Amino acid sequence: MAFELPDLPYAHDALAAQGMSKETLEYHHDLHHNAYVTTGNKLLEGSGHEGKSLEEIVKATYQSGALVQSGLFNNASQHWNHTQFWTMMSPGTTAMPSELEKALTEAFGSVDKFKEEFSAAGAGQFGSGWAWLVKEADGTLKVTKTENGVNPLCFNQTALLGCDVWEHSYYIDFRNKRPAYLTNFLDNLVNWENVAERLSA
Repeated sequence: MAFELPDLPYAHDALAAQGMSKETLEYHHDLHHNAYVTTGNKLLEGSGHEGKSLEEIVKATYQSGALVQSGLFNNASQHWNHTQFWTMMSPGTTAMPSELEKALTEAFGSVDKFKEEFSAAGAGQFGSGWAWLVKEADGTLKVTKTENGVNPLCFNQTALLGCDVWEHSYYIDFRNKRPAYLTNFLDNLVNWENVAERLSA
């Protein structure tokens, strides 16, 4: 299955008032994400994975314990990561549904404690990578971090929320202040209704 760049679910300038500028989205979506799609399609040809879904390709090409992942994995996983990322944000702040608030409180002690743990994971990821809120197969919630393009699919986890901590995600708006970017992401950008839908799915 060929990869396709999804349209943003909002205008390029829709998140500007909340701390993610039009310029960032133009670079991040139109250039960086698109590069994962075009490069991934080239690497997909002749790989033996052409008939698989994106999720199947990510799982099939991930190499546990490898110091360096394959080019096909890196581009497929980053395509999946970004496709999720755009839908995890929303223009205008969304209220956190009560069922999600209850689940976070039960898992982490409070919503604030969850945010602290999530921000610490993202800030503590050395180099490029992602911070995640995931649901394990047994239903428990956990905050994780992954290097480069590795994502929860690799560990049979369900991604409820992910934040891109590659520099191209925040440098235009926050320069090298990754912790400030993470705080702003949690306070102003997250589509909590989307997170709640993922939790109940």
